[in-house]
Amino acid sequence: MNNTTTKDRLLFAGLFALALVLGIVSDRKEQPKTAEDFQPSPFVEVMVAEEGTGVKLIRSDEWAEQYPNQYATYIMNDENSEVVDYIAENPYIKTLYEGFGFAVSYGSARGHTYVIEDLTETGRPHKLANCFTCKTSSFTEAVLNDGVSAYAMAFEDMEAQVTDAFGCFHCHANEPGVLYVTHPYVAAALGDDLTKVNAANLTCAQCHTEYYFDPATKETTVTYHGLSQFSPDDSLAYQNTLLDAEGNLFCDWVDADTGVRKLKVQHPEFETYMGEGSVHASQFTCADCHMGKTTAEDGTVFTNHYWVSPLDSPEIMANSCSLCHQDLEGQVRAIQTATRERENEIGYALEQLDKDLAAAIEAGTISDEDLENARMAYRNAQFFWDYVFVENSEGAHNSRLTNHCLDKAQEYLDEANACIH
Repeated sequence: MNNTTTKDRLLFAGLFALALVLGIVSDRKEQPKTAEDFQPSPFVEVMVAEEGTGVKLIRSDEWAEQYPNQYATYIMNDENSEVVDYIAENPYIKTLYEGFGFAVSYGSARGHTYVIEDLTETGRPHKLANCFTCKTSSFTEAVLNDGVSAYAMAFEDMEAQVTDAFGCFHCHANEPGVLYVTHPYVAAALGDDLTKVNAANLTCAQCHTEYYFDPATKETTVTYHGLSQFSPDDSLAYQNTLLDAEGNLFCDWVDADTGVRKLKVQHPEFETYMGEGSVHASQFTCADCHMGKTTAEDGTVFTNHYWVSPLDSPEIMANSCSLCHQDLEGQVRAIQTATRERENEIGYALEQLDKDLAAAIEAGTISDEDLENARMAYRNAQFFWDYVFVENSEGAHNSRLTNHCLDKAQEYLDEANACIH
């Protein structure tokens, strides 16, 4: 028998009504978050690591006990172990990169924890220590202490000094929680504009940027000087004015069959994401989309150091992307599919251009003037194609800039063909 009295029921109803007014309980379900709930990432100004101060690297594993959540998620990058053979997937690049190491071995990057192994076992020849620029904090330590001379060390000499792979020092120096630029060439290139870029972008930009090795010093050098010279067009124009030690137009290598002085683009995610046409750079940082926040079992909220695509992170998708996108994965896949189709189309066309130009040279059917123009147009076309091919988002970071580069590649391709035929 229920012993609850009318008085008890009235008292309970009154207390429940009071709780509703005070907001202690609610008679409504929590509403899903929307785009209006999104809060842009706060702007954080980056710190710049000091040079020539006797830096002593603290290895990543030495922080494990003090920052267990961050270190545990960093080690999760071991899970990204798959390597895609780009040469097998895109056979035309053996022709486009012929005479350069990427024609010998070119596989997709694995997790950041594999960088030393990938570098030393890649199958490509390595001569100087500058190849370690983005691969190990040990080399960053050497540059900060020894200056430009570190870049010209023998590869084997630097390899023997490696004690830490890509780790905490790259982004934090020896000060966890503080974001640093530890690679001097980035700070030098941006100059006063360094303070205009969020630190959560700059730390990634140290490696995910287009660079070349200075012909004289072998120093890793980026192709922009301030944000006003940030576009791929500016990068190409800059490299088209550089001369090597012999006074020739700068190049990464000369194609033996055509005489084209070719450029090898690296991985310009920073310039692409921050470049003209980007719809997210003003609100999201690299860390927002590829790291995000995670709540540990004890309730601690921390920045996740497992670097993934946002499509592979339910947390990031739920807390950021889904606020504006109903089907982000579908949108991204559509952009990437269209980009890959154009990359392949232009890539095969460049391969045919290589064969046609080599044949024209051998047959003596092209004038000196047309040959010079064809070589320059080929160099430019491959640069713009490569700018997209090696940028790891396949158009997702900035589809407008991606299409601009592919359009320019096609224009120069047509120009080169016109010189031959």
